[in-house]
Amino acid sequence: MHLYAAYGSNLDPARMRATCPRSPLVGTGWLEGWRLTFGNADLGSETAVATVVESPGERVFVALYDLDPADRQVLDELEGLNSGLYRRMHTQAATLEANRQVWLYVFEGFEGGLPSQWYLDEIMRAAEEAGAPQDYIEALRKRPTAE
Repeated sequence: MHLYAAYGSNLDPARMRATCPRSPLVGTGWLEGWRLTFGNADLGSETAVATVVESPGERVFVALYDLDPADRQVLDELEGLNSGLYRRMHTQAATLEANRQVWLYVFEGFEGGLPSQWYLDEIMRAAEEAGAPQDYIEALRKRPTAE
């Protein structure tokens, strides 16, 4: 079974319960060899959107959800899969028990741009709610923003 690995504002269990009520949080883990970054600078948006890119030696905290097919359709629409903004990708997440097969959304454009302070605050709050370690949250807090 492939689990959905949430890394941005979808880390927040309450947000995911509201969006995907049939899809339980089953744990947390790390995308080893990946880095949280932002893209969208070329699309004319006022803020960049969260994405991940492969980056040896780095890691991204993720919340793992067993996504129901109906909820997956809703999330695909919300995350811009249907419009081509993001694509679905498969990889592994390291958990305390074992490596798990996961899928996630990855931005289709180029890395670049800065998030708004509001958006970065949302990601930090979501990470706290999901139980991310304090050093991960502190690293998020130090990121530059567009404001």
